[in-house]
Amino acid sequence: MIGRLSGILLEKNPPQLLVDCGGVGYEVDVSMSTFYNLPNVGEKVVLFTHQAIREDAHLLFGFGHADERAVFRLLIKISGVGARTALSILSGMSIADLAQAVTLQESGRLIKVPGIGKKTAERLLLELKGKLGPDLGSAGGAPSVPDAQSDILNALLALGYSDKEALLALKTVPAGAGVSDGIKQALKALSKG
Repeated sequence: MIGRLSGILLEKNPPQLLVDCGGVGYEVDVSMSTFYNLPNVGEKVVLFTHQAIREDAHLLFGFGHADERAVFRLLIKISGVGARTALSILSGMSIADLAQAVTLQESGRLIKVPGIGKKTAERLLLELKGKLGPDLGSAGGAPSVPDAQSDILNALLALGYSDKEALLALKTVPAGAGVSDGIKQALKALSKG
């Protein structure tokens, strides 16, 4: 298994790269988020990779960060999500955005990614729930607001509210609210309902 490439970037043709590693040129497919952060052609590049061996092809996928590769591997384990769809998801949204969409169960954000329909989005939300932890979700430089919303959501769940009730109450909390204020506002919204 090829887990990492370090070499000279020879070609950039989205979404594919050609990387020279000691005289051997590796063709690597990358997400657009990785592509936009690549050095210029002729410069050194380091990619974390995932190798997929199929009956008809040996494919290599590259990522700028180990966290992005970890999320890619989570995505391709989901029924109906292949490597191309996983790359499309990682190209269309950051890891932090994906983690927030999963935490808040917002299928609308996933549907905006090309190639993701309503059923696939709902399957992704279900399968990824609880798997995109803070160690992966913060990799993309997430703002503090999603963390506060996640804490508020977890507090409501700990108080015994269902996922649906907690998510509905969370939508009534203003985006910039702190954790303690957010919990109070969410509880007020729940008591009115």
